Amino acid sequence: MIPFDPNDIGNLNNNIFGLPYNEESAKIIFIPVPWDVTASYHAGTAKAPEAIFNASFHVDLFDSFKENAWHTGYAMKEVSSIIKEKNERLKYHSCGVISHLAESIAISESEEIQNSITLINTECSEINSWVKDQSKKYIDKNKFIGIIGGEHSVPLGFIQALSEKYNNFGILQIDAHADLRDTYEGFEFSHASIMNNVLKIPQIKKLVQLGIRDICENEFQTIRQSKGRIKTYFDRDIKNAMFGGKTWKNFCDEIIHDLPKNIYISFDIDGLDPKLCPNTGTPVPGGLELNEVYYLFENIVSSGRKIIGFDLCEVAPGSDEWDANVGARVLYRLANIMAKSNGI
Repeated sequence: MIPFDPNDIGNLNNNIFGLPYNEESAKIIFIPVPWDVTASYHAGTAKAPEAIFNASFHVDLFDSFKENAWHTGYAMKEVSSIIKEKNERLKYHSCGVISHLAESIAISESEEIQNSITLINTECSEINSWVKDQSKKYIDKNKFIGIIGGEHSVPLGFIQALSEKYNNFGILQIDAHADLRDTYEGFEFSHASIMNNVLKIPQIKKLVQLGIRDICENEFQTIRQSKGRIKTYFDRDIKNAMFGGKTWKNFCDEIIHDLPKNIYISFDIDGLDPKLCPNTGTPVPGGLELNEVYYLFENIVSSGRKIIGFDLCEVAPGSDEWDANVGARVLYRLANIMAKSNGI
């Protein structure tokens, strides 16, 4: 056992959460993806990986659900300066596209805008490939992985990598938005299209969505026409049922019943009440309380299901770093839940 006092102040010379692990010794690796090129409202989620890393040193490591959780070993891969620089360069192009469309000008009327869309789609595809390659590298070493976004488009490559290991798994999506658009603003790999892209992977047998409260007509029809492959728990329906006496435990039992044995958790922070993430890219009134989500996660583990991977996306630090503070704690609990479900 590595000498370490979990009760001491976070050691800034160590890795994330002040833990004395690196990519070789850790069992769970966090891959940061500082990318928010397709952000359509507020930008800033590209800063999340570094902000969450910095906030993590102030997280107390005791977790009553996972005894000696830190023994598992967590480490975050270094943030890529190349991706950061590319993200900043492409934001100029994406902002131009979004402004163009906001003025109701057809894409076909501007060759410059068409070129910008083509460029962004190409670069986003390359980011997906990079995430997939990085994920496969750690999967081949029998590591478990959590993706730290960035916008919600970034975990696609990781989910594709998992589909080469698992031939049957489900997605549990915590989100304010359905993210089922075919494309959004011309961007094939938009943050608003992540679940549409994920469902192109045949190994994914079920998508269970929780906290959804902002959705377009086409997405609603996609859910209705999915023949049960998509199960959506709308925030309004949950609240109305609970006002009438249904308990959160009742809902959790239903959600868990809908999930297969192997589960990937895709956690968009805006699925929570915006008091917990006021600076996120697209905040929406309503949403889940953090302890409600933790209760669900713990019951998933108690059911015998396994968490095979996760992402945490759409955290935007803001000037007061409150969102990063919340994000660091969510990240730690996600890792602990995944570790316990897999007996590591």
